[in-house]
Amino acid sequence: MAELRSFIYIDQMQPQTMCYLGSWVKGALPRANMAAQVIEVAPGLDIEALTDVALKHANVQAGILFVERTFGYLEIHGPTEEVRAAGQAVLAALGATEAEATKPKILASRVVPSVDQQHAFLINRNKVGSMILPGESLYILEVQPASYAILATNEAEKATDVKVVDYRMIGATGRVYLSGKEANVRAAAEVAEKVLSER
Repeated sequence: MAELRSFIYIDQMQPQTMCYLGSWVKGALPRANMAAQVIEVAPGLDIEALTDVALKHANVQAGILFVERTFGYLEIHGPTEEVRAAGQAVLAALGATEAEATKPKILASRVVPSVDQQHAFLINRNKVGSMILPGESLYILEVQPASYAILATNEAEKATDVKVVDYRMIGATGRVYLSGKEANVRAAAEVAEKVLSER
């Protein structure tokens, strides 16, 4: 039976989180304020059968179906009731509950105040989202399982005025880069870590 590594329900996808996701997904594009469900399992190929269950049980669209070395990922989005129904169908197929998902573990978390222009340049070469500017502060987070990066990003964006520079939600670990005024970045860090600690 598959290991449920994450079962993440997002009530409203925030604009930057959604746009970042839309810049690289190969499935249906999400829209702001849609609900979303992110599921990560091991072994990775088990996500294929679970995708079939989700798509046949509710009127949702799949943005991500991805199998990497060890883990499989599914992201679906749509109206709240439909996303909830698809998620419940997946849990039933797994014979699992949401509470059985692996709890997130924060591996690294730091606020870097007033980033140097060279540092900003290096970060921007590898980003997919917004650009960090010299003098802005940077919040960085690393978490396992990787898919929790989208939850931390979405909730931080919902709570405070920060820029989503990057978040990586697939692989061995998830990573988040948020920038802005130092007070806002520190508030975002607090929200992100609180939401993860409450899982």
